[in-house]
Amino acid sequence: MKFDKMAEDNSYESMLCVKPEVHVYRIPPRASNRGYRAADWKLDEPAWSGRMKITAKGKMAFIKLEDKNTGELFAQAPVEQYPGGVVEAVTDSSRYFVIRIEDGSGRHAFIGLGFADRGDSFDFNVALQDHFKWVKQEGELAKLEASQSAAPKLDLSFKEGQTIKISIGNIKKKDAGGAKTRPMGGGLLPPPPGAKAGGVLPPPGGQQTVPAVTNTAPLLDFGSPVPAAQPSSDLWGEFTSAGSNSSKDAVKSGWVQFS
Repeated sequence: MKFDKMAEDNSYESMLCVKPEVHVYRIPPRASNRGYRAADWKLDEPAWSGRMKITAKGKMAFIKLEDKNTGELFAQAPVEQYPGGVVEAVTDSSRYFVIRIEDGSGRHAFIGLGFADRGDSFDFNVALQDHFKWVKQEGELAKLEASQSAAPKLDLSFKEGQTIKISIGNIKKKDAGGAKTRPMGGGLLPPPPGAKAGGVLPPPGGQQTVPAVTNTAPLLDFGSPVPAAQPSSDLWGEFTSAGSNSSKDAVKSGWVQFS
């Protein structure tokens, strides 16, 4: 930025504002402390007309009045601060100002400066305000840097042989033998789903075992033959009945019958 260049090199001069047409007026001495009035000037008879430039060099600003054709310097007003005594607005218009010009030998004079358009006078005012706002910020930054450099620096580095301890609270150590062991069930497998307590596993395939008949003497009586034509007196009828009763007894005793 141009401001950074100005801070580094005071010989560098930057351009802040240029207006191609301004008017200079002779002003009467101030009659009182109430301020200048443009109505007291001969506004239709300017003493000089030309071009105005505002430049900046370091912290200083310069209002330069030049010939619009040749660029010859007519007058110059060095500005050290704004608002200040070098530039003063009149009380009855926003297009006219009173500026203090210098000839370089220590002599100065007050002249009236007027703009043909209100926008030009607004730009003139803003250009000076922005420059001295930057000057103020640069001064505050320089003071801050000076105070920081003068303050002792905090040394947070470890010295030779220095150690630190870190304490972590609320952590309890568990005993190595404190873990509970799961009791063993004696090595027996659990019964299958659907089995009754105290029952015996059924035979595979859903078949039921019929208990063997040990006493068959009454059933195998060869002395009194039974005709084959009578189904009710079948030789194996009693065996079937015994098997059926045994099956019911087995169900009662804990058998599970699968269908």
